[in-house]
Amino acid sequence: MNWDDPTDTGADAERLVGAVADREDQAVEAALRPKDLGEFIGQEKVREQLDLVLRAARARGATADHVLLSGAPGLGKTTLSMIIAAEMGAPIRITSGPAIQHAGDLAAILSSLQEGEVLFLDEIHRMSRPAEEMLYMAMEDFRVDVIVGKGPGATAIPLELPPFTLVGATTRAGLLPPPLRDRFGFTAHMEFYEPRELERVVHRSAHLLDVEIEPAGAAEIAGRSRGTPRIANRLLRRVRDYAQVKADGLVTRDIAHAALAVYEVDERGLDRLDRAVLQALLKLFGGGPVGLSTLAVAVGEERETVEEVAEPFLVREGLLARTPRGRVATPAAWAHLGLTAPRGTAGGTGQQDLFGT
Repeated sequence: MNWDDPTDTGADAERLVGAVADREDQAVEAALRPKDLGEFIGQEKVREQLDLVLRAARARGATADHVLLSGAPGLGKTTLSMIIAAEMGAPIRITSGPAIQHAGDLAAILSSLQEGEVLFLDEIHRMSRPAEEMLYMAMEDFRVDVIVGKGPGATAIPLELPPFTLVGATTRAGLLPPPLRDRFGFTAHMEFYEPRELERVVHRSAHLLDVEIEPAGAAEIAGRSRGTPRIANRLLRRVRDYAQVKADGLVTRDIAHAALAVYEVDERGLDRLDRAVLQALLKLFGGGPVGLSTLAVAVGEERETVEEVAEPFLVREGLLARTPRGRVATPAAWAHLGLTAPRGTAGGTGQQDLFGT
């Protein structure tokens, strides 16, 4: 049960298969989060490496190295930060990059930290540049310079900080400047989950939520969860509701299949928006190539919604390709929608049309 707790909202937060947490997710996840590394499911390499880092720090009687966690929303960055604090027997302070707009905001947080405390900074790449530069010195020397006054009369007053552990989380590691990345002693990238790992997540959630579920039912939910524990947890709750109203409360494969059909989540985890994009691309534009703006108009969505919400999963699933000439459907997209690609398209005659030959 490993999820983040991002504060972003928008189109993705409104989708049943969106990876951004809404208020309901946040309330449920607080009760379902694992408390230590032994309970944490998946991310085997990250768990093993992090366990060594924390054990060594405890043996030395020192604070743990600063930790950077990157990966898509919903994979467990917030959960791991809480586990780090629990394993070190330290309190945790949680904030986010967008909440720190000025260096003074960061100075106020840092100056109030206790020795050994864990500071979790979500979406660290969205922090303001002045605060970012202050963080360099705080991470390396446990000191910040507080500027008093303005102009030529301004003076810098050094403020010593107690040793602390910064856990930074980001969905876009490439936006972090190298000087900031280099100050983290341990970095880890969170991978999407395999279906078998998500089945374990679903079973654990079902137990904690007092939901009776069969292995086949858990497998059905896991297979539609886009490799993301948060989505698996959300789908489980919706299937639970369906089972309580339409059946006897037991989640079987057939019940899970019927429930997710009601919520328009298909066998590969595609929802209404995903299928609308594919159907427009295939039926209106013959599989492409077609420009993003044209495709967005065809499905009645904003360009940013199609590009940032729908496309990443379709590309990852091999159903859509981004090319210099525009968006192109793959043969797998035609097959998934049960359509036959016309001859002369990329889906009908191979990859030739992707390159205009």
